[in-house]
Amino acid sequence: MMNHLLSSPPGWIHAAIFFGLGACLLVIVLGFVTYAILAERKVLGFMQLRPGPNRVGGRFGLLQTVADVLKLLIKEDTIPKLADKPLFILAPVLAFAPAFMVLAAIPFSEHLKFSDLSIGLLYYIAISGITTVGILMAGWASNNKYSLLGGMRSAAQMISYEIPLVISVIGVILFSGSLNLTDIVNGQEKVAYIFLSPLGFIVFFISSIAELNRTPFDLPEAESELVAGYHVEYSGFRWAFFMLTEYVYLFAMAALTTVLFLGGWKPIPFLGFIPGIIWFALKFSVIVFFMIWIRGTMPRLRADQLMEFAWKVLLPVALLNIFVSAVVKELFLR
Repeated sequence: MMNHLLSSPPGWIHAAIFFGLGACLLVIVLGFVTYAILAERKVLGFMQLRPGPNRVGGRFGLLQTVADVLKLLIKEDTIPKLADKPLFILAPVLAFAPAFMVLAAIPFSEHLKFSDLSIGLLYYIAISGITTVGILMAGWASNNKYSLLGGMRSAAQMISYEIPLVISVIGVILFSGSLNLTDIVNGQEKVAYIFLSPLGFIVFFISSIAELNRTPFDLPEAESELVAGYHVEYSGFRWAFFMLTEYVYLFAMAALTTVLFLGGWKPIPFLGFIPGIIWFALKFSVIVFFMIWIRGTMPRLRADQLMEFAWKVLLPVALLNIFVSAVVKELFLR
């Protein structure tokens, strides 16, 4: 057996290592999802003067989300009689898989990264767009008018907000001269890009919330109008896949924001003795908290307001940011 392992090609060993690292990342992400949901419920409860989960797992409800997951696992899995069964089954997987795939390009520290892609930012944007197909497929395959409306809303919303989101990072690309996410972090050695491109950060942050279908941009699953929207016919573990997708993207989008605008693992001056991964986690946590805060304070927009905001406000500001970023680079980064 030992001789066989020693004679194994290096590619086999590398594949095993990457598989193990991928499994570890999956466990970390699932742990984040579990307690991000709990943290969100506790923070929202605090903002709304109520306790939040406080029974299962002690006074802080530490096992409440675990109990919810177990409940979903044992619930009956139903498929509507007139649904397109193959597409109905495939849709949750197609929505979730890209959410996990994009994590491969994100550098969490100087040495903790799966792939140092030269076009890491382009890879993230391209792969994340596939989730829209899964959501639209879920709405179509359910053979339900509310599901279809939710799916169509999601496609229109994600395409509309993808445009200002992509344009808003052009300033970052101008400053760093690269699409490589590690190079972008290294370019923020002296100053974070949030200070050089505040307009780009604001547009990117708002657009990222819309891409996540979170309040106030949760029109695709507006329960007051569409009875839960595109996943209204899903139950049990398949429904959990859609919820998992949202929170994995929350993890990924907060990590990408940290890399692009907050300097990633780069420390604040005079505090360089703190490990980079700690800095990344602190900046990442601030972004997640702000996303939760917005959910607890902002009302849902109307569908027409949502689309007008993307095309009449965010898009012009994102285009203006390109001009401002070019001026900043010419004056201060030559």
